[in-house]
Amino acid sequence: MMPRPASAAPGPVPLSTSDFEYPLPPALIAQHPVAIRGQSRLLLVPRAGPFEDRGFPDIVSLIPPGDLLLLNTTRVRHARFLGVRPSGAPAEVLLIHPALGDRWIALGKPGAALRPGKRIRIGPGAEIETVAVLEEGLREVRFVGVAAETAIASWGRLPLPPYIDRAPTGVDEERYQTVYAEHEASVAAPTAGLHFTPDLLGQLEQRGVQIARLDLEVGPGTFKPVETEDPARHPMHEEHYRIPADCAAAIGTLRQRGGRLWAVGTTVVRALESAADGGGGVRPGPGTTRLLIAPGFQFRIVDRLLTNFHLPRSTLLMLVAAFGGRERVLAAYRHAVDQGYRFYSYGDAMVLT
Repeated sequence: MMPRPASAAPGPVPLSTSDFEYPLPPALIAQHPVAIRGQSRLLLVPRAGPFEDRGFPDIVSLIPPGDLLLLNTTRVRHARFLGVRPSGAPAEVLLIHPALGDRWIALGKPGAALRPGKRIRIGPGAEIETVAVLEEGLREVRFVGVAAETAIASWGRLPLPPYIDRAPTGVDEERYQTVYAEHEASVAAPTAGLHFTPDLLGQLEQRGVQIARLDLEVGPGTFKPVETEDPARHPMHEEHYRIPADCAAAIGTLRQRGGRLWAVGTTVVRALESAADGGGGVRPGPGTTRLLIAPGFQFRIVDRLLTNFHLPRSTLLMLVAAFGGRERVLAAYRHAVDQGYRFYSYGDAMVLT
């Protein structure tokens, strides 16, 4: 395993949230996916030297045979419900993950509509009732008059990111999921993986690149800007992950032969670094994480990172800056803006080597 550059070495985190601002013309925020999956642009950000403007299919030639590519197989749940209160006023509920029994952890608006005992009608004879108010704006809710699975299938909507200002379409039903998505559990897609096609994955395997999979349920905190100037005071939402035994074994084998691990997205990074066992491997099985990765973090598992372009003042941008160095990453973002790259979930990709 090659050591990370000095920018990722352990140390204090003297930076403020405002150090992760950058100017972005609104026109560069992608509102729709690129016409053909796999044909996005790819910005290559090496540890040193100039940036390179590539196409995403170049990822096949960038990953050497014998290296390991890690994917997050989570699927986006149809978790958004648009309903009405008894007064007829609109209300919204977003399911986060199941709780005990028939209960769910959720977010919603307006807050007055989600007080304990309040109900929101989502369909004929079907309601969502708030059971309790929890910390960080979360609610415990239950379905009334309908099973949760039936409600999700009948009235649940795909929760597109808040910066996509339109209703989801049939195109989104396909394109806001990765081609390898499995377990439906997330409120947002692991967007770095949206660029892959079965053909590209097949080419990588034919080249001798190993591919492993894990599952991290992406929560709503992925879109939450950091509102405190001290990033360490930002409350991270809990996210659930599961690392299969064969994934952990593949990482152990990779370390033995000196190969490099390529993480597809920040969600993969957070799962792997949360499960690091201190000996160069990861612990298999389920877990939860509230890990904030910011400059000064010591990466123990991930060697290369494929990711999209993230929101200013976000924990995702902080993670990428921790991996590649804040000044270099922000320089790459300036280059991407100057070159007209598309940003955020449906945008283009960058790879930090």
